[in-house]
Amino acid sequence: MGKFINPFTDWGFKHIFGQEITKELLLSFLNDLFAGEFQIADLTFKNPGQLGMSKDSRGVVFDIYCTTLEGKNIIVEMQNRAQPHFIDRALYYTSRVIVDQGKRGEWNYCLTPVYTICFMNFIDSGLTPGKFRTDIVLADRDTGCQQSDKLRIVYLMLPLFTKEEGDCRNDFERWIYVLKNMSTLERMPFLAQNAVFKRLAEISDLTMLSREELQKYDESIKVMRDTYATITYERQKGWAEGRAEGIAEGKQEGIASVARNMLQRGMPNEDVCKFTGLSREEVESLE
Repeated sequence: MGKFINPFTDWGFKHIFGQEITKELLLSFLNDLFAGEFQIADLTFKNPGQLGMSKDSRGVVFDIYCTTLEGKNIIVEMQNRAQPHFIDRALYYTSRVIVDQGKRGEWNYCLTPVYTICFMNFIDSGLTPGKFRTDIVLADRDTGCQQSDKLRIVYLMLPLFTKEEGDCRNDFERWIYVLKNMSTLERMPFLAQNAVFKRLAEISDLTMLSREELQKYDESIKVMRDTYATITYERQKGWAEGRAEGIAEGKQEGIASVARNMLQRGMPNEDVCKFTGLSREEVESLE
């Protein structure tokens, strides 16, 4: 166990990125994520309940909904467990924020941009294979030119980020490395490169949590562990069932092979049925 909180827990992620007193951490991460495109000067947290989102015990964490000073709507979500149609789900909630901008009466359809950032602690086969970061925008299919900046979804498949500490070349990569490894770190890296990591170390240090905060964190850890235990059980159960089916199929094929040899040696069908346990129809199908 490392010195810092696990950012993949519900409480841990919100403790780092979802508090007014630590807003500079979220600002820093978002500006590093979109480096070279635009700069966010400030942001205001909004209630994720406005999106009809809620947390459940299967590891779904709807964390942050905010608006920037420049008028962009940003959703940040941490997803620990793969689920069907996750890509469509992110599109649905992004679209909800767009639709909610509609006004009664006269309205000229002027929209503000909506960006969704999805931290994915799993690999989704629906996204580009082997690609850690996938950016979805509205673009012309033939030219690839972006036609609107009003909708954008950034998928970050964390298992595909494999860089080590010394391989990180910019602050965005440093952020991802730290978040992915933070629960096992004994020291916070990159303190010399950016002061924001010093602040991250301070806010995520387990020894600095109050008793109440530590209790909430422990509860969040338990939920995450229960989630992983469920996933592991389901996988093992699936493997066991598949192995049992394979053994059964192998035995059936072996019996069929014996039956064919008997038939080739001229043994009557009735005797083949008696010795193999196959039905008359099954034996006749082997002839």
